[in-house]
Amino acid sequence: MIKFSKWVSVSALLLASLLGGCASQQVSQQVEQNNTSVQDAGDPRDPLEPVNRVMWDFNWEVLDAYVLRPITVGYVTVMPQFARTGLLNAAENLQEPANFMNNMFQGKVDDGMDSLARFVLNSTVGLFGTIDVASHIGIVEKEEEFGETMGVWGVNTGPYLMLPALGPNDPRSFTGSVVDGMVYPMAIIDGQFAIARYLVSLLEGRASLIDQEQQLEQSVDDYAFVKNAYFENLAFKVTDGKSGDKALEEDQLDDFAEFEAMLEYEETDVEADDSKEEPEEDGPEGN
Repeated sequence: MIKFSKWVSVSALLLASLLGGCASQQVSQQVEQNNTSVQDAGDPRDPLEPVNRVMWDFNWEVLDAYVLRPITVGYVTVMPQFARTGLLNAAENLQEPANFMNNMFQGKVDDGMDSLARFVLNSTVGLFGTIDVASHIGIVEKEEEFGETMGVWGVNTGPYLMLPALGPNDPRSFTGSVVDGMVYPMAIIDGQFAIARYLVSLLEGRASLIDQEQQLEQSVDDYAFVKNAYFENLAFKVTDGKSGDKALEEDQLDDFAEFEAMLEYEETDVEADDSKEEPEEDGPEGN
């Protein structure tokens, strides 16, 4: 729905430019004035943009390029897949009590009980969470963070923050992460296990983004691309995916070009899926 709305917006702009050919100079001047006013106003979500951009360059061009990505590539190359899966399952299992708490705080009682059942089953039958037994019997993960809970309660994200090493963040999400870390069993595990859990989650998260690096490299403004994607993901999680049913606001479409590569990539995937699922046409009746 988001993609369709974007293409409709672009089509409308092209049609308007064709119809207004006689006044092209006036239109160009108006667009230039609008762009200037937008640049002067800045992004209200990002009042600290100059500092955040410097931190983004440091994170992406230094920490990621020379530390995180090489370590991630080595981890993926050396570590067998079954071991990676087991470590990630164990790390995610420690978050299930927080999932239970946040689901209950959001009024999702059934999802909360699923999170509790997952923790009990995977911690016992699943050998301390290394085997996701619960998913095999149909109890899927219902991940919820306290930052999302505060979003459901109506708390705003606050200003966008690009933190060293931690990357994109905001006061609501950061506070939520601290609260989630104080829930059992995270509150009682020692420092070594906590660091190991964080590293496993970090490396697996970075590994999942390797195939998407090309989209970032093709974007007009990589910083703005990451920021917009971050806020879209937050809205998606807080609304359980319902944010995709409404068109993006105008201030999120200022630079459509930075999303163009991603849209083309998604459209190719959708067309491929549709071609696979398209049923064969029935022949004439009686044949």
